Amino acid sequence: MILSGLQIKNKLGSDIIIKPFNEKQLNPNSYNLTLHNELMVYSNSILDMKQENQVTRLTIPPEGLVLESGKLYLGRTVEYTKTDNYVPMLEGRSSVGRLGLFIHATAGFGDVGFAGYWTLQMFCIQPIRIYAGVKICQIFYHAIEGDFERYSSSKYQNNNGIMPSQLFKDF
Repeated sequence: MILSGLQIKNKLGSDIIIKPFNEKQLNPNSYNLTLHNELMVYSNSILDMKQENQVTRLTIPPEGLVLESGKLYLGRTVEYTKTDNYVPMLEGRSSVGRLGLFIHATAGFGDVGFAGYWTLQMFCIQPIRIYAGVKICQIFYHAIEGDFERYSSSKYQNNNGIMPSQLFKDF
């Protein structure tokens, strides 16, 4: 079962935290999250799963930033979220996808108990100018059945910003 927008609003402050919260971003069954002005790109053209890959930080200026096609950008949401007793899910907005910009194409499945900012995996099929503050993706919540353990990963929990892959810690 997916929570309705009204249920998301009713659960704010208890099972769901979204900071900052703006009621204008509430949808019938989701909440729009916005893009922060910080981005990261990997410094090397070949990435290694077993190593910590170096990154370069970028800032989206007020006039926007043109993303190159075929390049992975890591962004983050302005909003901090925390979820208890529900499974958060993240999807790109269809209006953004129709411009050929794919947001969070993989790993949109969150874990119950996650707290932090969402790192967005962004890539485009043709160059596109993006802007900080745009409603870039949407979060929605599934009910969870049965006993569960809350998410407590030392890799991504309680992050303070963009998190590049921490897969190397699994080796």
